[in-house]
Amino acid sequence: MSNQDNERPAKTANQRGAARLAAVQALYQMDIGGTGVLEVVAEYEAHRLGQELDGDTYLKADASWFRSIVSGVVREQTRLDPLIGSALQDDWALSRLDSTVRAILRAGTFEILDRKDVPVAVIVTEYVEIAHAFFDDDEPKLVNAVLDRIAKQVRGEAKK
Repeated sequence: MSNQDNERPAKTANQRGAARLAAVQALYQMDIGGTGVLEVVAEYEAHRLGQELDGDTYLKADASWFRSIVSGVVREQTRLDPLIGSALQDDWALSRLDSTVRAILRAGTFEILDRKDVPVAVIVTEYVEIAHAFFDDDEPKLVNAVLDRIAKQVRGEAKK
């Protein structure tokens, strides 16, 4: 394999997947640490997206996709949270969920609402995979079920 083969740009989907993961991490950081959106976006773009930090190399991510998700979730949170809450089981409140799960659900719900050009199946699958990166138990199933319910409600379609 030549050097030219090694230097091919990553596929857009991979960069979007990396952007989704980074967005979830940024939203978590904002939730836990009270960091503002401008500060966290600047930090991720300067030090994390496609960069090396503390010996770890972060995947190259679509920075505009990342910004869109993070800023969109912050901007639309008062619209997102009631949708998520209505998709949860009756005895569960959004505030009871782990902060990472909340970040995943908010980002996924934002994309379902805002990115009509992206199929529901892609959005749900990507965020379920992100949930699997953080959890081994029931959380990925919860993410799948909630995002699927929201997609049915908002777009009239579910993950196929």
